[in-house]
Amino acid sequence: MEWLLIFEKCIWFGLAATGFAVLFNVPAKNLPTIYLMGAAGGITKVLTMHFGGNIVFGSLYGATVVGFLSIYFAHRRHSPPPVLAIPSVIPMIPGILAYKMIIGLIRLAADIDPATYSQTLSETVNYGLKVMFILMCLAGGVAIPMLITRKQSAKELKFKRRRNS
Repeated sequence: MEWLLIFEKCIWFGLAATGFAVLFNVPAKNLPTIYLMGAAGGITKVLTMHFGGNIVFGSLYGATVVGFLSIYFAHRRHSPPPVLAIPSVIPMIPGILAYKMIIGLIRLAADIDPATYSQTLSETVNYGLKVMFILMCLAGGVAIPMLITRKQSAKELKFKRRRNS
């Protein structure tokens, strides 16, 4: 039963990624690929958390899987890797944590009992830091595979272009 719930999350990650791809006007030929990439990244995140990892590392691993898959499918689909990677990674953004952080900020701005102020502040900072680290891991997880698999730097490409002219 537990694995069935994990498989269901995989389906929802893929559908959410496809929805964002449609929202961003990604060509229709790339939608099945984005579905698979979103599902693969999401299931990597969920499995990491299921086996004892935290949400930050789960997000990093999921985004890295999406980053490497985007490079592979970019060559096969003749599309830039970010077109495939960005919609696939958006469903991993921690919306509930960001919501709890904002609610905490609103409570801190209101008149709050001094006895609960430090606890509310601690929870708000905790949620905010988690959101920040997860977003950094999502960006890094998508970008780093693209950077390490690039064969030439932009400077070398520019130098060769000038030399051939």
